[in-house]
Amino acid sequence: MFVTRLVSGIVLVAIALLTICSGGLVLSATLLAVSLIGVFELYRVTKVQKQGDYLLAFVGYLGVISYYILLSLGYMSYSMMDLIFILVAFMFVYVFCYPNYHADQVMAAFFGVVYVAVMLSYIYLTREMRDGAYLVWLIFLCSWGCDTCAYCVGMLIGKHKMSPVLSPKKSIEGAIGGVVGAALLGGIYAAVVGAHLEAENPIITYAVICAVGALISMVGDLAASAIKRNHDIKDYGKLIPGHGGILDRFDSVIFTAPVIYFLSQLMFLKG
Repeated sequence: MFVTRLVSGIVLVAIALLTICSGGLVLSATLLAVSLIGVFELYRVTKVQKQGDYLLAFVGYLGVISYYILLSLGYMSYSMMDLIFILVAFMFVYVFCYPNYHADQVMAAFFGVVYVAVMLSYIYLTREMRDGAYLVWLIFLCSWGCDTCAYCVGMLIGKHKMSPVLSPKKSIEGAIGGVVGAALLGGIYAAVVGAHLEAENPIITYAVICAVGALISMVGDLAASAIKRNHDIKDYGKLIPGHGGILDRFDSVIFTAPVIYFLSQLMFLKG
């Protein structure tokens, strides 16, 4: 299992390097594909998409595609309008196909578009910022870095359960280790690429951003776990050997991407 997870992790990192370094249409197309798969996994779990009943899910997939088309064309100012149209389209299906769908399915369908597609799109938006080629990696440093550091510290000295019902293996010590580890990774990263950054005191700034992002990433991880527990499943899928589905691997990234984007915007406003 460890070897499988390691190989899958290396492949994921390689894909991330290729697409994020390329940026532009390559990155937006990759995020579109990842979002569609993630939305599919969520729709299957929440029963938005069932055998022989795909209309509500189909509207959701079209909504994801329309959102990323606007993103790729640089029309993000129309994103809120697009989300409202998507919601209206969901309600159209709900009303005119009544009673085929329940209100909770419609809410889950719209939630999937925002939770997966919109949140992940902030990877692209961060990449397009000033210094974005360097800032975007903070998303992964504070999410996957926090996860790795929290796991190691928790295994070594973890005693006090952070969320015994939801995630009994996670400890308070591990959580602290994850935040501190992510901050250190952010500071080390800034020290390495500091010559290319415009921020004042980049080591401290990037360490703080990663620490805040790490805290939020744990919320994302626990939120994904809560959804799985509500629906009595272990993993969202089996796409990534040793890791599960897209949502199993990107659960924390989904939350950290917008946080890093807005913290970076704030950093430049102060700069």
